[in-house]
Parts: sequence; C-alpha cells; structure tokens
Amino acid sequence: MLGRWLITVGVVLIVLGIIFNLTPWLVTWFGKLPGDIRIENERVRVYIPLTSMILLSLLLTLLLNLLKR
Repeated sequence: MLGRWLITVGVVLIVLGIIFNLTPWLVTWFGKLPGDIRIENERVRVYIPLTSMILLSLLLTLLLNLLKR
C-alpha cells in the first residue's frame, strides 16, 4: 500500500517537473504574490513566500479532499 502510494507521488512529481520545465511562464507568478516577503541586501537574501505557500496549501487540500471522495 505504502509502496504504491510513494510510486504514485513520485510519478506525479516527475510529471509536474516536466510540465514546469517546458512551460516556465506557468510558474512565474509563484513567489511574486502580494504578501510574499523578500529582503535583499548586499550580502544577504531572505525570501519567505507566505502567500504562495498558503495558496498552495489551500489548492492541495481541495485536491486531496476531492480525490478522497
């Protein structure tokens, strides 16, 4: 059961990776939403994608709830 689940997740991640590599315009919005914190200095870069992670969490929750039914 766990093995089948891990294989499925791996295949999904590979497919998403291929899609995002072939269509970079699909992910250019990710990380640039209002609420994402970006602090850049001469020596330090800090990036905290709060809004993007909340949006991703909501989408994954909806998707998993739909697949569960």
